[in-house]
Amino acid sequence: MPVKPLPILHSQSPTLDVLGGLWHLLNFFAPAAGIGLFASLLAKLLWRGDLRGVPWLRLWAWAAGAAALAGIAGLAVFGRDGKMATYGAMAVACALGLWWRGFGPRRR
Repeated sequence: MPVKPLPILHSQSPTLDVLGGLWHLLNFFAPAAGIGLFASLLAKLLWRGDLRGVPWLRLWAWAAGAAALAGIAGLAVFGRDGKMATYGAMAVACALGLWWRGFGPRRR
């Protein structure tokens, strides 16, 4: 038996104002900022001696930036956000960003 579509509850098409668009944008980048924050703080805790000269804010910026780029790439590839493959790519990109800034050739 075919499934009937749900009736539209709005008589008008939904609109998005500036504040709603800002919240959507902030919520899109929140996972990247969160994973970057936790990963950079954990890296500073685990490798205190090796990362002594690298500020945690710089580690966070590189980790969160790399994860955000992976999130944008996942949105472009899949056409929507929230895919597990995108979150996996964000975790890998975050680790690579931490390694590049903390232990890579451009360390200081």
